[in-house]
Amino acid sequence: MKKDINISEIRNKAEEYYRNGDFYCSEAIVKAIKDGFVLPVSDDAISMASGFPVGIGGAGCTCGAVAGGVMAIGMLFGRSKPKDSKVNKAMELSKELHDTFQNRHKTLCCRVLTQGKELGSPEHMKQCISFTGEVAEEVAKIAIRELKNIVA
Repeated sequence: MKKDINISEIRNKAEEYYRNGDFYCSEAIVKAIKDGFVLPVSDDAISMASGFPVGIGGAGCTCGAVAGGVMAIGMLFGRSKPKDSKVNKAMELSKELHDTFQNRHKTLCCRVLTQGKELGSPEHMKQCISFTGEVAEEVAKIAIRELKNIVA
């Protein structure tokens, strides 16, 4: 894992992936965090984020950027072994991300966040690119703070 993390670079990369049409919000965040922290995780993690855009597959529910952020937190702090208590840290940090986004935007519902914006319109794209960058940046900040608290 990389030690000197550039938060702005992670945000910009996530936004660039979305803006260029390389990835949707959730995928862009997972890729930007994975690459920014140089995590020893397969690119399959990016494909696992592919169902979340546009509020979970277009259903308009949970914001895909937040879902991607939660996945990224899981990559960093989640468990992979049964009954590992690391799940508690992943859940705590995921709630923090949720609450931060909720406080800033009053909802996590994609259809509410994008109300009045035509899917794919410049206005919609600008907003979702911004959400993508915002969540990637927030995950990076949380991760840096938490990793500094881990005693090696």
